[in-house]
Amino acid sequence: MPTTPESSLLTDRVAVVTGGGAGIGRGIARGLAAFGARVAIWERDATTAASAADEIGGLGLTTDVRDSAAVDEALVRTTSELGPVRILVNNAGGVFISPLLETSENGWDALYRANLKHVLLCTQRVARSMVESGTGGSIINVTSIEGVRAAPGYAAYAAAKAGVINLTKTAALELAPMGIRVNALAPDITLTEGLLSVAPAGSEEQFGYTVPMGRAGHVDEVAGAAVFLAGDLSSYVTGQTIHVDGGTQAASGWYHDPASGTYVLGPR
Repeated sequence: MPTTPESSLLTDRVAVVTGGGAGIGRGIARGLAAFGARVAIWERDATTAASAADEIGGLGLTTDVRDSAAVDEALVRTTSELGPVRILVNNAGGVFISPLLETSENGWDALYRANLKHVLLCTQRVARSMVESGTGGSIINVTSIEGVRAAPGYAAYAAAKAGVINLTKTAALELAPMGIRVNALAPDITLTEGLLSVAPAGSEEQFGYTVPMGRAGHVDEVAGAAVFLAGDLSSYVTGQTIHVDGGTQAASGWYHDPASGTYVLGPR
């Protein structure tokens, strides 16, 4: 099939974005809608779910994707109101500091549920519906650069994000015969509302030293990669993790020296 401009379109495909009320998820929802998808936002916060849905003319469902019954209910409503789901973006997540020697069982369980359990629940339920409808589809899991590098102080979070990457590969193999592709996006420093609310003054300049491209990323840049993975332009891509990070994963410790602007490895 020749590649044409129409290959990038998602016209009338039903998409679900979990945690789509703010940040990267909202940017992805906006991007999918811009390319023609009909988007359902599954978001725990009722206010942001509604505002994000209103922004893109989509369906906002207050949903705690960590709960299987809530996922089942949201899928029934989405299918009833929009049609069979062909695109799923597992974006919901959360983080708090959890040094290895101080992580409690409750803390571990909370980070596992927020960052990995829901990926299994939503992938399983939506993939079953894709098989039943015979449409196939694309599943996109949002992981993190912390899934492929050490993250001192964030052991449980990093372990969960690494789990997302392996789940992506395994699901891709199991679901490929059913016409379902599964891939992941791994952002690093991305300018979201949450990051800006906790970042110290002047930190945006500091981000430029650690990112080879010299700046933090924008949610719309992650959305662009999601649009690619959602549609026909990536029809032969599955089991992959794309790092949307301005080059930080490739850098592996190299950064721009603030004085000279040249690359150095580690602190001087």
